Amino acid sequence: MNRFERIPLAVGEAQLRYLDGDYRIVRPGSYVRCAVTGDAIPLDELKYWSVERQEAYVSPEAVMQRFGADLKKS
Repeated sequence: MNRFERIPLAVGEAQLRYLDGDYRIVRPGSYVRCAVTGDAIPLDELKYWSVERQEAYVSPEAVMQRFGADLKKS
């Protein structure tokens, strides 16, 4: 999201396209779900995501859980 895009006023889960250092709103909403914990993440608090997997994460710990599991499989 950039400074010219408005934060959507829609209530409910948003659908985003995650980009490098940014994201694009596909379906308006007020939050996305963490791919690891399932917690709702308000869009204004979204800081962690994977461009490759197109997933959002609630915290650095959730990121480590997701990618730590991938490292163990390798």
